[in-house]
Amino acid sequence: MRKKGSYRIKDIAIMSGVSTGTVDRIIHNRGKVSEEARIKVEEVLKKVDYRPNIVASALASKKTYKFVMLIPAFSKGDYWEIVNQGIERAEEELSGYHIEIERVFFDQYDKDSFDKQMEILGGMEFHGIVIATLFKESVLRFTTRLDKMQIPYVLIDAFIENTHCLAYYGTNSFNSGYIAAKLMYQQIGPDDKLAVFRFIRKGDSCSTQVLKREEGFRTYLDENHFRGTIYPVHIHADDNEGNRNILDSFFLLHGDVKAGIIFNSRVHVLGDYFKARKKKDFKLIGYDILDENVAYLNNGLVTHLIAQRPEVQGVNCVRDLFRHLILKEKVKKMNFMPIDILIKENISYYNNYI
Repeated sequence: MRKKGSYRIKDIAIMSGVSTGTVDRIIHNRGKVSEEARIKVEEVLKKVDYRPNIVASALASKKTYKFVMLIPAFSKGDYWEIVNQGIERAEEELSGYHIEIERVFFDQYDKDSFDKQMEILGGMEFHGIVIATLFKESVLRFTTRLDKMQIPYVLIDAFIENTHCLAYYGTNSFNSGYIAAKLMYQQIGPDDKLAVFRFIRKGDSCSTQVLKREEGFRTYLDENHFRGTIYPVHIHADDNEGNRNILDSFFLLHGDVKAGIIFNSRVHVLGDYFKARKKKDFKLIGYDILDENVAYLNNGLVTHLIAQRPEVQGVNCVRDLFRHLILKEKVKKMNFMPIDILIKENISYYNNYI
């Protein structure tokens, strides 16, 4: 006897006593068929546990699915360019399935920029969306609207609770910061002073991920009886002269601060400053393996980089929308990336796409 689930449309037609065309119309819910034929076919389908070839159906379908990527604008070499490389990889993989991907960019240092794009998207038609979660409250408002419209969404960068996301891709941000503090504490004493460098933003004071990383960082220090002072230092993303003035003023007042951390990928901004000032005695930790960051890791201005495989995140976000919408598969909701700890002795062996 044939195994359940292995029957063809031709077999179903013979068993039902109808034509293959009638079976095809019933399975794919198109065209008119008599009620009598429908009952016969559905009884046979239930009996043999028929499962249609969804992949073949998707390839044959003329329906176009539109996915939106709501991510920060980027320049060459930026962190979000690497995420986009993953999106491009998925785009190429799925090119035969009538999938159209539109990128909608916002300024990651300006909440208003995100909100404006959110409003524009409210008037667009699309089937699924990937959302970079830098601005928590705005994301919560947007996902509430998506829930009402029953549009699936995947979160990337930092997980936000109280959403009904299809999936999340990124690190456990709290644990990432906790680990960063452990790395830092191995280099300093319990009474030393630290600098936490933050980028000046318009709107929310920090991104969702940065807030969670700093929470984890401070938790580790508290648990391990750190008694020193932590100084917040606010700098600009793209103003080298302004940063030199801010950092010169800070170190003039706090020359005894010999260690610090920045919770995003722009650690090279600080590397540029320390290199220009020939300041080699500062212990600096940052995130992500951008070429500029790796250069400062190799020359010793950065002691550790913590990486999170952004290309993997980008490709899998798109794949999950495809699997959910086209293949009708169940996807895993929480997809935490490894928290990769890199030093100059192991960076040359690192493969971002594992």
